[in-house]
Amino acid sequence: MEGGTAAPCFNSLKGVLHHIVLEVSDLDRSLGFYDALLSPLGWRRHTNSGDAVGYGISRPALFVTERTGARAEGTLVSLQAPGIAAVKAAWEGGCEAGGSNVAQPGETGALGSGSYSAFIRDPDGHDLEITVGGD
Repeated sequence: MEGGTAAPCFNSLKGVLHHIVLEVSDLDRSLGFYDALLSPLGWRRHTNSGDAVGYGISRPALFVTERTGARAEGTLVSLQAPGIAAVKAAWEGGCEAGGSNVAQPGETGALGSGSYSAFIRDPDGHDLEITVGGD
C-alpha cells in the first residue's frame, strides 16, 4: 500500500491461488482441447494420473479431471499469455480442438482483464479467457 490506497491485485495471484480444478465429462476429448489451448501459452502436462491431468509452466496449476455429471455453470478462468500472438494462437488452437468462440481476440475492457484478450468455451461449457497486458 502506497499513499494510503491499495493497488488492485487482479494479475498478481502468486502465493494466493495454488491450483484450479475443472471437472469434465469426457477427459480424452477435453485433453485435446486443453493441449491445443495451453501449448501456445507455454503450458505443458505435468501430471497424468489416468483420471486427472495437471497443466502448468513450471508446476501444475490447472487440473482437468473427469466426473460423471460434471457441470460448468458460471466458471470463468483467465490465463495470462506472453503476448498477443500467443492469445491468438491459443484461441485458434482451442477453437480447432472443439472449443466454441465466445469473443474473438481483440482489445478488451472486461473487469480484471488485460488489454488484449480472447474468450473461448471448452467442450463442457467452462469459459476461459486468454489475456495479455494490463499490468
